[in-house]
Amino acid sequence: MKIFYILCISILVLIACGGRENTEFVKRGFDRAEQQLSNQLKVVPESTDYPRTIGKDGKLRVTHKNDWTEGFYPGCLWYVYEYTGKEIWKNAALKWTEALEPLKKLTNHHDIGFLMYCSFGNAYRLTGNESYKDILVESARSLCTRFNEKTGSIKSWNYRKAWNGKDEWFYPVIIDNMMNLELLYFATKVTGDSIYAQIANRHAETAARNQFREDYSNYHVVNYDEETGEVLNQATCQGFSDNSAWARGQAWAIYGYTMAYRETHRNDFLEMAVHTADFWLNHPNLPEDGIPYWDFNAGQEGYVPDWNYDPQKYKVIPRDASAAAIAASAFLELADYVAEGEKYNAAAIHILQSLSSPAYLAEPDTNCNFILMHSVGSIPHGEEIDVPLIYADYYYLEALMRYEDKIKGKKDNN
Repeated sequence: MKIFYILCISILVLIACGGRENTEFVKRGFDRAEQQLSNQLKVVPESTDYPRTIGKDGKLRVTHKNDWTEGFYPGCLWYVYEYTGKEIWKNAALKWTEALEPLKKLTNHHDIGFLMYCSFGNAYRLTGNESYKDILVESARSLCTRFNEKTGSIKSWNYRKAWNGKDEWFYPVIIDNMMNLELLYFATKVTGDSIYAQIANRHAETAARNQFREDYSNYHVVNYDEETGEVLNQATCQGFSDNSAWARGQAWAIYGYTMAYRETHRNDFLEMAVHTADFWLNHPNLPEDGIPYWDFNAGQEGYVPDWNYDPQKYKVIPRDASAAAIAASAFLELADYVAEGEKYNAAAIHILQSLSSPAYLAEPDTNCNFILMHSVGSIPHGEEIDVPLIYADYYYLEALMRYEDKIKGKKDNN
């Protein structure tokens, strides 16, 4: 029913446009990005501060190369440069990218893929500078240090406890980690050394086996015994409950397996991408505008959180624009790999039109100069609830750019 609704919306849009592709929302999104990022660069003129969100005090919250989100900011700058071709954006992107170079040696968590591929990956793609390739390969080597043969996985976090206060996670692997595999596939392509892709494949295989339920929703966290590889816990950290479907986690899965198929052409990875995407599109709790609640099962019967959930606080369940943006970007790519691709294209267009509407696209000079409103970091932690998030902006711009490239490709082929 959800897919039927999305297809109907897309048909109506095409009729309204006289059968032409509607790209007005792409221009609107990038125009707004230029306005907002121009203002943001005035607020953070030096590449020591990386915008992340709005704090509880209503002010801009930045990070200082000590978190997992810094790569998204230069990534946004690179996409604006790619769309506009203006040197001013290239120069800004270079400045905030090159400041991240020391992180190529980071080994204390798994997010080096987000940090380095979203920044230096786009830099290398758009400039061809060979020094960026070398930085990315060294980053991939750093990521590989967290791989364990027994678990068949790259360790995401270091030791921590579950929300129940009892379970100890010595080798936690989170679904987000699928995104970091792109860095490894890149390293194999440019070096010819298959070890990086082998590790990426092992991780994706292990996640497919242990991180998913029968309906292809996923557990946010799987904790392994690092000596035997046995699964000890399947749980959540940022979702509603251990058995719920955390929206951003589902988006990471769709995107991760779509990317893994692109890099390997393995049908088992494509099947995972399709199944995880269809779970999203067919879910009865997906709102009509295509922007999911932060968790598909938040507040529902049969889903019991271990954290201190107060339903009086969340009579209106928050949406997560970041999850929607990630999914839209993934849907656009997945559409190119399957016969029924139009339903994924339609879903992506529907999401992007919603995100590009006043309901989610911030007015100029508001929202601490972030592009999108209404994302969720982690409600269980009480952090970043109904605020802008830099990675929402990043994947929104990536999705707009992917759609623009598709339309250009169609025009070039006519």
